[in-house]
Amino acid sequence: MPTGRTRPFAGFEFLIAWRYLRARRAEGGVSAMTWISFIGIALAVAALIATLAVRSGFRHEFVGTILGANPHITVMAPARVNDAGQTLRTLPDYTRIAARVAQVPGVIQVAPVVTGQVMAAGQGRNAGVEVVGINIADLNDVPLVSQPERAWGELARFEDGIALGAGVARELGVAIGDHIRLISPEGVRTPFGTSPRVSAYEVVYVFQVGRWDIDRTRIYMPFAEAQRYFNRDGVADEIQVIVDDPDAVDRYTRPILQAAGQDVVLWTWRDRSGAFLQALQMEDNVMFIILSILVLIATMNIVSGLIMLVKNKSRDIGILRTIGLGEGSILRVFFICGVAVGVAGTILGVILGCLFAIYIDPIFELVNWAAGGGVWDPSVRMLSALPARLEMGDILSAVSLSLGLSFVVTIFPARRAARMNPVEVLRYE
Repeated sequence: MPTGRTRPFAGFEFLIAWRYLRARRAEGGVSAMTWISFIGIALAVAALIATLAVRSGFRHEFVGTILGANPHITVMAPARVNDAGQTLRTLPDYTRIAARVAQVPGVIQVAPVVTGQVMAAGQGRNAGVEVVGINIADLNDVPLVSQPERAWGELARFEDGIALGAGVARELGVAIGDHIRLISPEGVRTPFGTSPRVSAYEVVYVFQVGRWDIDRTRIYMPFAEAQRYFNRDGVADEIQVIVDDPDAVDRYTRPILQAAGQDVVLWTWRDRSGAFLQALQMEDNVMFIILSILVLIATMNIVSGLIMLVKNKSRDIGILRTIGLGEGSILRVFFICGVAVGVAGTILGVILGCLFAIYIDPIFELVNWAAGGGVWDPSVRMLSALPARLEMGDILSAVSLSLGLSFVVTIFPARRAARMNPVEVLRYE
């Protein structure tokens, strides 16, 4: 007497499920629905992984260029007004402050600098630039300047001229060995007021870090020359600090503040770029939700395919029930059918998504060529190329989402098949 109970996920259950998945068109077109579900899930998972990879690449490149060409913490003096009515934020005792800050645990570099906004002129062209006066030893420790994407000239000759971003050089039409003029409104003080200061400098080094707002605006000048040029004799505008763990920059602020003295102001890289990071995080969350809905829609194809399969195999279900198979076996057969499609589609989607992230450069070049160029504008997107970065957490998130949805949506049509009454099914057969 059959009991209707079998070992869960027995071999014959997999054989029946495999037979149903291989159904021919003459048996109801189930195979076509299986392929549609398979392709839909694969494309949805690939799109999710590709988007997550580009998202991670954007954040990594954005934060990397911020931390590679900018200080993690800036020590500044509070604003004060002198007798002439000018607002000053200079540090007269910058040497002492820098020495004390350098002793803080976790601080790996301290660099006094002089900064200013000037007009650069060369080859009959003008451009607004940011000048940073810094010692060559400190400039060698700026990663994206000493080891940029591309570089021209010799950084060792920095004391003989200036170093400028590739965007500035391109805007002014200058190259290594050419001279440019820097025009500052805060120049020589005379009895009749302050006249603009105009000085010419040789271009000895050109760097390209890959971020437009640095390549297009940044010029580095020797620290002593910057003091003379900006009338900062014996003072510095700020002290730039590099720490060993920039992601935890907030835990360094109190020790640095205590070391520098209470009469200073600290400005971290998160304060400078926090709005961009928050915008990226919000965009990440929204894109993940949207693409999760896309994966959900793709997995719903499994439901429609299984419903058609159950309808076309209702006679088989009735026969299987009459020969002793219980509801659990029937449920597992159709559950295996749906899960197999979800697993296979997820595997293919992971492969496609990873290949897209790995070969994103040639793919993007093809798209750019097909569109006639101009698809990527670095002045708008801040980065010189479309980044992609595969992270195991993103891949696991996409796989978990796809498999989880595939498992859940498969249960409902499988339960419907298991609860079919064999008497009603076979009554008219």
